[in-house]
Amino acid sequence: MSGSYDRAGAKQFAREHLRGIWCAAPTPFRADLSLDEAGFRANLRHWFTELGVDGVFVAGKQGEFFSMSVEERKRSFTLAAEVARETGKRTIMSCSDQNLDTVLELTAHAEACGADFIVVHAPVLHFLHDRDETLVEYYRHISERTRLGIALWSHPDSGYLMSPDLCLRIAQNPGVVAIKYSVPREMYAELSRRAGDALLVSTASEDEWLDNILELGWRLYLCSSPPAMLQTAADTRMREYTDLAFAGRAEEARRVFDSLAPVRQAIRSTKPGGKPQAHTKYWMELLGQAGGPVRRPMLPLTEAERAATRAAFAGCGLKLPTRQAAE
Repeated sequence: MSGSYDRAGAKQFAREHLRGIWCAAPTPFRADLSLDEAGFRANLRHWFTELGVDGVFVAGKQGEFFSMSVEERKRSFTLAAEVARETGKRTIMSCSDQNLDTVLELTAHAEACGADFIVVHAPVLHFLHDRDETLVEYYRHISERTRLGIALWSHPDSGYLMSPDLCLRIAQNPGVVAIKYSVPREMYAELSRRAGDALLVSTASEDEWLDNILELGWRLYLCSSPPAMLQTAADTRMREYTDLAFAGRAEEARRVFDSLAPVRQAIRSTKPGGKPQAHTKYWMELLGQAGGPVRRPMLPLTEAERAATRAAFAGCGLKLPTRQAAE
C-alpha cells in the first residue's frame, strides 16, 4: 500500500499505519551477484502473507545497501512497493547515504514508486565536535523536499549517537515521524517516555521487543531480520507473542516468547561476528527463502560455518511446513 497523505499529516498517518512487526529485508543475489528479483518478490510475499509481517524495511544494512548501485536500490524499492500493494502491506525505504544528493534522489524515487515512509540514518559526522545544528538542518532540508514521513536512524556506525534532546528537537519537524534508535535501552526508554505523539520510538532488538510492548507501551518493531528468521509458515511465534502482548495477555505472551530461546541461541551461537549478512542469508535458505551470496566487502561463510549452522538449525525447534520438513 502507498501512503496517501501530505507532510502536515505525516505524524497522524504514522500513528495509524507505522505499527506492528516490520522486517528488515536482506537483498537476495543470484550466483552471478545480480539482484534476484523473483527471489525478493517471493520472500516479501511469504513474509507478508504467511509470517504476519506488517511492513518491510528495504535496502538497509541487512539489505547490503552499501554494495548496491543507486539504480539497484531504486529497483528494490519498486519491487517492494509492488508486492506491498498486492498484499495490502506497508513499506519504509532506506534512503540513507553519505551523499545528500543520493539521499534526495532515492527519496524522490521512494515517493514516486508508492512507498509509505522513508528512513534516513544520521550521517557520519564524527569529525564534528558539535553536530546538533548540522543534524537539525540536515533533516529539515530532506523533509522539505518530500511529503513522505521520515524515520530517523541513530546508531554507533555514524561515529556518535543522537541524544534524546536532539531527537526531540528534530521531531518538531512535521515530516519526522519515527526513529529507529539503536542505542542502550535507558536512552530509548527515556526518549519513548518524553516523545508523546511527536515521535514513534523503536529499536532493532527482538530480545527486548516483548519488554518494550509491556513496559513502554510500544506498538512498533522497527526492526531487523528476526521476523523472517524466527518464523515459518507453520510456526509464527513472534507474531503470536506480539499479538498476545498487544491484547494485554502478558503471561501467555511471555511463555511463547521464552519458547523461542532455542532458536535465538541457535542463531546467536553460529553467527560469525564478521559475517552477519552471510549467516542471515544462509539461515533464510534453510527456511526455504531466497538468500544467495553476499557481495564484497562482506565475506561468505566457510563450509565449516555452514555445517555448524545447519546442525543448530536442525535442533532449534522451529516447526517447518510439512512439505519442507519431508525434504
